[in-house]
Amino acid sequence: MIALVGDTEIAYDDVGSGLPVVFLHAFPLNRTMWDPQVGALVAECRCIPIDMRGFGESAAAPPYSMDRYADDVIGVLDVLQLERAVIAGLSLGGYVAFNLLRRHRGRIRALMLADTRATADDEATRARRHELIQLAETQGSTAIANAEIAGLVGKTTRERRPDIYDATHRMMAQSAPEGIIGGLEAMMMRPDSTPLLEHIDVPTLVVGGEEDAITPPKTMRALHHAIPGSRLELIAQAGHLSNVERPAAFNTVVSEFLGSLLYS
Repeated sequence: MIALVGDTEIAYDDVGSGLPVVFLHAFPLNRTMWDPQVGALVAECRCIPIDMRGFGESAAAPPYSMDRYADDVIGVLDVLQLERAVIAGLSLGGYVAFNLLRRHRGRIRALMLADTRATADDEATRARRHELIQLAETQGSTAIANAEIAGLVGKTTRERRPDIYDATHRMMAQSAPEGIIGGLEAMMMRPDSTPLLEHIDVPTLVVGGEEDAITPPKTMRALHHAIPGSRLELIAQAGHLSNVERPAAFNTVVSEFLGSLLYS
């Protein structure tokens, strides 16, 4: 489905009924990375995975920023006439969730923050993103996939699940270079969201892969400890894309969390 947000087409799916849950994807992927969750949870909630602008089937329309990504999400909710939703963001999706908190707190029913961090980029990370921008400009999306794939999936997945590794690589390679570059610029410019954490007053689930090299367990524990009343789950044998690498374990945790919202 397509929502017209301003003058930009934002792609999304809307399946199931009940509690609405918006799924925000990682970089440089698209909304189909959430297919294992949509398939498992559609019987108990309304699943709304969204392609951020420049990714998947959403239009590539600069300028790119976390604020713009967040406002696009609200634009989809407005089209669907939804006042509030659970926001589930993984990695880049988590960064967008923090900006939703900053700009649209009243639209958030609960949060699921997976394999993400609240801090802004340090200098080394910014330098790496500049290198990736140059790579995308000169060699395209496949080169980005080649450079980034090893960090996105965990050791166990790389060794035992070549199907997941290959499917993730294909998804990355299909991303438009314009979207990749825009996403890198948005991530470099994002603010430090750490001051927000102590003020989060909605139910929050923090999930991380035990083999995540990008946002390791210590990062997820720190995020959990900073958010009052949050719940932490670490998933064994999963890297940065914990929802893709260990979907059954991830879905169990999410289903339990969503179930708890019915009584809160």
